[in-house]
Amino acid sequence: MFFVTLLQWVMIMSIIKVILNWLDANIEKVIIIVSYVTMAGIIFVEVIRRFVWNAQVPWSTTIPVLLFLWLTWFGCSYNIKTRTHLALTEVRARLPYTFQFACLVMDAIGWIVFAIIVIWYTSQQVYLSYDNFAIVGGTDNVMEWWFYLANPLAWSLIIFRVLQNLVEDIRLFKDGKPFAMQGTL
Repeated sequence: MFFVTLLQWVMIMSIIKVILNWLDANIEKVIIIVSYVTMAGIIFVEVIRRFVWNAQVPWSTTIPVLLFLWLTWFGCSYNIKTRTHLALTEVRARLPYTFQFACLVMDAIGWIVFAIIVIWYTSQQVYLSYDNFAIVGGTDNVMEWWFYLANPLAWSLIIFRVLQNLVEDIRLFKDGKPFAMQGTL
């Protein structure tokens, strides 16, 4: 009986590991693509409806703007993950190795401090929208906080990505290997 339970536990843990690895590799991409396709679809359909039939649903101008929050902030997280964000790599590449590492550590600290501030204030905005039952303009039952939740979630993921990069940078520094200054798309 114990062996079967242990085997089941190992199988469950391996499934969880596969799922977490997939999420680590793809979560930003999925959110970006879903947000972008939904925005583009709404805008495309509503432009045709507006010019062909002189009709438009009232929420077609607000939902795409709110979806842009998801696209933007998860895009920021993706750029941090792939190291394609603004990082002044030309200047850093000319610095001595220890200064390069110091700049990477200062970057990580700056990102984390800024992210904590953003998470704090945007969580208050989410709660305020939730507490006041704020509804998206032009809809009857689509809550604003669903869209505003993108900010604290994405910035939490940004912290996670910054820490992932920092762990890699520390490992490279200990091994004396060159840093991955800028990623490629």
